[in-house]
Amino acid sequence: MADIPASVAPAHNAIRREDYSAPDWLVPEISLDFTLDPKRTRARSTLTVVRNGAHDRPLRLDGDELTALDVTVDGGEARWSMDGAAVVVEVDGNSAKVEILVELDPAANSKLTGLYASGGILCTQCESEGFRRITFFPDRPDVLSRYRVRMTADASRFPVLLANGNLIASGAEGASHWAEWEDPFPKPSYLFAMVAGDLAANRDHFTTMSGRKVDLAIWVREADLAKTAHAMASLKAAMAWDERVYGREYDLDLFNIVAVDDFNFGAMENKGLNIFNSRYVLADADTATDGDFDAIAGVVAHEYFHNWSGDRVTCRDWFQLSLKEGFTVFRDQSFSADQGSHAVKRIEDVRLLRAAQFPEDSGPLAHPVRPESYIEISNFYTATVYNKGAELIRMFATVLGPEKFRAGTDLYFERHDGTAATCDDFVTALEDASGVDLSAFRIWYSQAGTPRVTARLTHDAATRTARLDLAQSVPPTAGQPDKQPMPIPLRTALIGASSGAEITEERLILLDLPSHSILFENIDEPPLLSINRNFSAPVIIDAARRLGELERLAECDSDPFARYEAIQDLMLAALISAARGQSIDTTPVVAAIGNMLRSDSLDPAYKSEAILLPSESVIGDRMELVDPDAIHGAREQLRAAIGRALSSELGSALFADGFAGDDLSPDAKGGRRLRSIALGLIAAADPSRGAELAKAQFDAADNMTDRQGALAALVSLDAEQRSTALDAFYDRYQGDALVLDKWFGLQAAAQRADTPQAVEALALHKDFTLTNPNRLRALVGSFAMNQWAFHDASGRGYRFLADMIIAADRINPQTAAKLVPPLGRWRRFKPNRAALMRAELERIVSVASVSKDVLEQVSKSLV
Repeated sequence: MADIPASVAPAHNAIRREDYSAPDWLVPEISLDFTLDPKRTRARSTLTVVRNGAHDRPLRLDGDELTALDVTVDGGEARWSMDGAAVVVEVDGNSAKVEILVELDPAANSKLTGLYASGGILCTQCESEGFRRITFFPDRPDVLSRYRVRMTADASRFPVLLANGNLIASGAEGASHWAEWEDPFPKPSYLFAMVAGDLAANRDHFTTMSGRKVDLAIWVREADLAKTAHAMASLKAAMAWDERVYGREYDLDLFNIVAVDDFNFGAMENKGLNIFNSRYVLADADTATDGDFDAIAGVVAHEYFHNWSGDRVTCRDWFQLSLKEGFTVFRDQSFSADQGSHAVKRIEDVRLLRAAQFPEDSGPLAHPVRPESYIEISNFYTATVYNKGAELIRMFATVLGPEKFRAGTDLYFERHDGTAATCDDFVTALEDASGVDLSAFRIWYSQAGTPRVTARLTHDAATRTARLDLAQSVPPTAGQPDKQPMPIPLRTALIGASSGAEITEERLILLDLPSHSILFENIDEPPLLSINRNFSAPVIIDAARRLGELERLAECDSDPFARYEAIQDLMLAALISAARGQSIDTTPVVAAIGNMLRSDSLDPAYKSEAILLPSESVIGDRMELVDPDAIHGAREQLRAAIGRALSSELGSALFADGFAGDDLSPDAKGGRRLRSIALGLIAAADPSRGAELAKAQFDAADNMTDRQGALAALVSLDAEQRSTALDAFYDRYQGDALVLDKWFGLQAAAQRADTPQAVEALALHKDFTLTNPNRLRALVGSFAMNQWAFHDASGRGYRFLADMIIAADRINPQTAAKLVPPLGRWRRFKPNRAALMRAELERIVSVASVSKDVLEQVSKSLV
């Protein structure tokens, strides 16, 4: 990874992985006593501290916007001072009890880290460095403590008091009441959590594989209780799956989930008390799409799985973040695949990787799965750490096979339970349990960039052989100009061009050299190359397959992902040619999509994924320089051609027998998904007919998936039905914040020339706010991902995004920093747009009060 830019380094010291040293002081026990009030909360902490090793350094406790009201050591006067934001305490012996009193104002905490207020609820978010906003503490993940928490609050205002672990006592004192919680498992401070509020619970229980009963509760506002059933079912399914697949049993008497409206992330895995963004808890057929239901199941599972891969075994330092996040993403992906279609889930995961992580790898913010340095750690909760990290775990699983991989994870959990581990510890456990040397794969943790593999297949009919020539390269990235070859596992088979059958058994080829050749024997018919099956490695493949070969593979490849990949490559070839101004023959693409739609052997969910055209951003990623206008025109041209040529097939998908809105079976979800995609293609070919059909579907819909699918088609059309539907949607859902996010997001994603102006107007809407991360992401984030509209040649999209970043940074730097990357890709565009984007980055960085979160992202983008 690149060194920290000079423009940042003087103001903020960089943290570097190579500088890691063990903590000077450990805190085996901590007691916290809170008197809760929205504007004046008092927090008294009692730390049992132990000197770690032979040294005479004082106790240093991190703080952030805190003032110590009182500090004592062993009950007496303390020798202490402030060093910047930290408290430094002199301790004479090797252990002591240090007590500190601070006062907090949760209602004024707009950063949404530490203790803050959200919709009348007091809640915490401590990952990564939020605990230091609650009390002074050595706030680092390798300081593990047992926590005991007492909470006192007004009983009428905050009738529910929750914290990590198990409830051990409670009582009342006049108008107040109190609760004491104890977590028997040592944990780092980033996993601390507490919640106080007027909440109702959906209660259930789960019996573990050893026969223990665990009480489950999902806490929400009373009015939202009916929307928690899916989250509860997902939690119980995840608990059973983790026992069955990984042998991991839950270890406390209680498991609580709390939904809050204002949250910087999706959810947080605090031990025994998961705090969730409400969008990943609340759902019913009227207000949530099928995609929302799937996301809830995946996030609930992800946070539950962290109980072992993150809580019981945590990360030694923040450079090891992927140790818990990459592994747990792999686990939640596997869980979701087992709940539905493995093929469709794999396609969805790869689409996300290509949309978010591949651009990150090719831009100024490229970094390895295990970064080498940072200014603000919250900037490294990235697609590289999470999604590419998951792909690395998947490669381990592919190379080892299921039995050896499971033995390796068992050993990892056993060996490191109750400790703070590293990525190397995880790999070593896999090696020790399996007997397989995985040392070559460690470079995936330290080398940034997406490998590119060229594959050339030749056939010699006379000798009945085929030869596959492979070569790899890794493009330079910031701070890493020279790359080493990486081990790349490629699941590969040959398909007979005439028979359409596999003419070789699938084999796993490990490409770990710059180039390699493989000879296949007894090849009697011309072969087609099926490579990187099931996306066995996160690489870009250039297989130089002709259109006819891709068309045939799209028809008959026995690997579902490779079949999907063939039709996507067919589309990309046509789209890139058209974007370059070349005339194209759309016949092969239309024929391949027609075959998909007419197939009786493919389910609707798979069909919908296969016929969905690559996004404009993915097309741009495959070109030397991005031309948003040309790409948009090419994609719309192909969509219209498909809509005209396959009107009958698309109509059949659109008018297929429906399913009840609350039917979440794979067939029902697939049918609704295919219906929305078909509607969009019909509208591209005939906007007038598309508007009529979309409005009819909107009016008749008994579920949000169909309603949103219809509105998604309408928002890009120039038709009176558009405004009518938007108004009706707003009128129906203006009191539901999560659904209103959809209303903002759909308009920001509209493929219209006037979208920049519309987004500017929506930013002035009475329901738009910078203080809620969901609303900010819905409007501003969606617009920045709308390649054609955002990159309007006038530069007004860039100005708007910069304005929003500057304004949001004053309120919530973490959320503001996440909006920077679209501007940071300025080098990928032609000079006129590149200059406009760079100018906005320079404007942001020139703001005197810019946070280190935003400063780090912008400065790296300018280097």
